Amino acid sequence: MLDTFKELTANQFEAAFCTLNVCIDRCPEISWEVSVANHKFCQVAFHTLFYADFYLEPNEESFRRQLFHRDHADLFRDYEEFEDHAPTLLYDKPSIKTYLEHCRQKASETIALETAESLTAPAGFARRCFSRAELHVYNIRHIQHHAAQLSLRLRLDSQQDIPWIGSGWREM
Repeated sequence: MLDTFKELTANQFEAAFCTLNVCIDRCPEISWEVSVANHKFCQVAFHTLFYADFYLEPNEESFRRQLFHRDHADLFRDYEEFEDHAPTLLYDKPSIKTYLEHCRQKASETIALETAESLTAPAGFARRCFSRAELHVYNIRHIQHHAAQLSLRLRLDSQQDIPWIGSGWREM
């Protein structure tokens, strides 16, 4: 049962990241800084990855200490995402693509290391009062929520069609 859960969770993370990646790849430069609801396309993409990365950590304290964050300090700057105001920072597409690949790898490694005990333990985040297993499902839903926003923006602005991406789908 544990192996089945880990496999399906890893597959769904990968499908969610593939969907987000297709949105990023298909976003024309002219739309990269256009608003999607209350934030710009690049800010929504960053926000999505930021919280995917955040919730793949064991707890809040370990998040800022990651090697990836130290190596890409210019991307995280002052951790604006944690502030209680609309984002002001903008992000270039290559940086977002690098961050997406980091999150993909991190999801794969994190899920592989989970145990029955870790998955039934508390999530590790004060605002998330559920198990670590449910945190992974919550995280995937969050990625898909924002990928859907970006997908709709692409459809409306440039008639880009984002395909349904499921387990086993491969990017071209």
